[in-house]
Amino acid sequence: MSYPNLNGVVQSAPNKSLGFDVDSRISRAVAEEFHSQGYKFCLRYISLGASEAPEDLSHEEAIGILEAGLALMPVQHVRNPGWPPSAELGKRYGEEAANHADQIGFPSGVNLWCDLEGISSSATAQDVIAYCNAWHDAVAIKEHTPGLYVGANTLLNGEQLYQDLKFKHYWKSASKVHTPAPRGYQMIQSEIDIFVNHINIDKNITYIDNEGGRPQWLINPRFV
Repeated sequence: MSYPNLNGVVQSAPNKSLGFDVDSRISRAVAEEFHSQGYKFCLRYISLGASEAPEDLSHEEAIGILEAGLALMPVQHVRNPGWPPSAELGKRYGEEAANHADQIGFPSGVNLWCDLEGISSSATAQDVIAYCNAWHDAVAIKEHTPGLYVGANTLLNGEQLYQDLKFKHYWKSASKVHTPAPRGYQMIQSEIDIFVNHINIDKNITYIDNEGGRPQWLINPRFV
């Protein structure tokens, strides 16, 4: 089921904004509590498959987050560590990510993030590149803005991240990872698995990268 577009405008994230990603649903009241504490945005998860899990982002939850004053971006779950990437898999997961974003009501232009981590040691860098670019294209063709979360064990070095992938938006995990030089990162995970407002979150901070790029989030017009 698809819902109408969420009440929001696409905005380039201001530099050094504090936010969080969380793998559980949050109520409007909890979102308001975060907003009152200086948090500016939230990243919530969507499914790899055709059906959303109970803890994944819903249209109703997205409305509450935006009404509370937090900007919002979706990020797709990743498989358990040791998974084998391929172009076929990237296309399928990218299509599912775009479909879920559409169904929730995200308008075109918002960053939709691919979580890249835990790649099988038997895979090659070319397998990862093919997966990422297929995911990118499947999301971009639906007019969402693809972004890449760079986690542990991606098998890619900084040059490959920058030169061989089609992404223009990069999010650094808290792990020790390569930098897509010379662009750099637009968002950095600063603390992980901390307990705030009765839920476990990862803290993130936005930046302007070395090519002037910023995360593209959805925000309620009242809070612009």
